[in-house]
Amino acid sequence: MTRVLVVHHDLDLADQEADSLRRMGYEPVECAGPSAAPCPVLRGEECADVAMADVLVYDAFSTAQPDGGQMLFDNLLRMYPDKPIVVQSLGMDLDWTVASEHGKVVAMVGAPTAARLDEAIREVLAL
Repeated sequence: MTRVLVVHHDLDLADQEADSLRRMGYEPVECAGPSAAPCPVLRGEECADVAMADVLVYDAFSTAQPDGGQMLFDNLLRMYPDKPIVVQSLGMDLDWTVASEHGKVVAMVGAPTAARLDEAIREVLAL
């Protein structure tokens, strides 16, 4: 079973995503992200949840800080270079998610429906 770390600032959306992923056969683990508690990744420290996950699904705005999402993303890429990452953004493309030379990143813009999440996870795992 594929373990998916779901990091989202909106706990209701995170719960919905985790429930959808569970129904599709994934093993989701939720984290409210840096806007809810201190984040080891933002401090450049290891995160047990990230380390144990097979794929990461991150809300691009999980830090609730300007440029915080990019800093978190950059730290993830530096600290976990082989970890597949799906970066979600409800409303806009984020240049920094596609400008990366990291080959295992998929940007998902728009509503995170169950089908779209599954498609993005499958895509990033195939890279």
